[in-house]
Amino acid sequence: MSGVKTLTISEDEGEQRLDKWFKRRFPQVTQGAVEKMCRTGQVRVDGARAKASDRVIPGQTVRVPPLPDSPAPSRSAEGRISAADAKMIQDAVLWKDEHLIVLNKPPGLPSQGGSGQGERHVDALSEALKFGYKDKPKLVHRLDKDTSGVLMLARTDRVARALSEALRHRNARKIYWAIVAGVPHPRQGSIKYGLMKAPGRGRGGEGEKMICVHPAKMADYPDAKRAHTDFFTLWFLGARMSWMALEPVTGRTHQLRAHMAELGHPILGDGKYGGSEQENIGDGWGSAIGGDLSKKLHLHARRLTIEHPITKVEMTFTAPLPDHMARTWKLLDWKEDDVPADPFEVFK
Repeated sequence: MSGVKTLTISEDEGEQRLDKWFKRRFPQVTQGAVEKMCRTGQVRVDGARAKASDRVIPGQTVRVPPLPDSPAPSRSAEGRISAADAKMIQDAVLWKDEHLIVLNKPPGLPSQGGSGQGERHVDALSEALKFGYKDKPKLVHRLDKDTSGVLMLARTDRVARALSEALRHRNARKIYWAIVAGVPHPRQGSIKYGLMKAPGRGRGGEGEKMICVHPAKMADYPDAKRAHTDFFTLWFLGARMSWMALEPVTGRTHQLRAHMAELGHPILGDGKYGGSEQENIGDGWGSAIGGDLSKKLHLHARRLTIEHPITKVEMTFTAPLPDHMARTWKLLDWKEDDVPADPFEVFK
């Protein structure tokens, strides 16, 4: 990469260490090189010197000095992708043209590498998604490891920049499907609790768990970021559980999971936010049903609408439910076509 560039941390990149952000954007640069560039002031955040361990947040700008070009992937690197994994990731393709690729990401597969994630993730497996191009496609947003559904990759740097801009300026609409405990009242509305990272790290702390902050108390918590989720109850089973459509207006870490838990209706299978207690009596889903449901997270990025970065045509991508959620829908006799694809538009 020639010349100095100034890049902006996108909403979808969330809050993370500077060195982690840097290495995800520029995997050819070593950890030692990142630390040296920080020590010598070549890398700056919002114009100020920064340490590799400093945390960056969406909206901040990072000065990036000239870097070596990404090396061509070696034969051995490509060889690490098994034939089964290559077929799996290729079978996940929902849409492909010369500019972008859209996947239905399987649950349990991380979007990117990181602490404890190993080398099997979408970013690594995208070597199998070149389809004749020299470089592998680039992730422009992420889904949590256990969340399935629509995930976009750009096939060129130009398209990656355009898609990142569209996501950052909220020129895209995402609708998720989820099953939650109980039935929200009212059945339709908005959640505007701010979000901040819980203290503690590792197995002894909360890790990446997010804490909700009441909108009226945001000024008391400088680390809290504003967050906004719209929700719509599509179907419900007595008082035990509900099929929800969730639209994240902002894109904070764990936003949908934390917001639904704050309402008292955690997502089924979400151990981090209280949705794994399937034997609840009363407001939960109840032992008579909970014992037969998959304990995997029931959160799926169902639909994404965005303007194509080159043709400027508005496109909508819809991802079929993963196997464990499809089994739950079958058990409950819920049909995907029985509800509006975009309830927020239909019932405005």
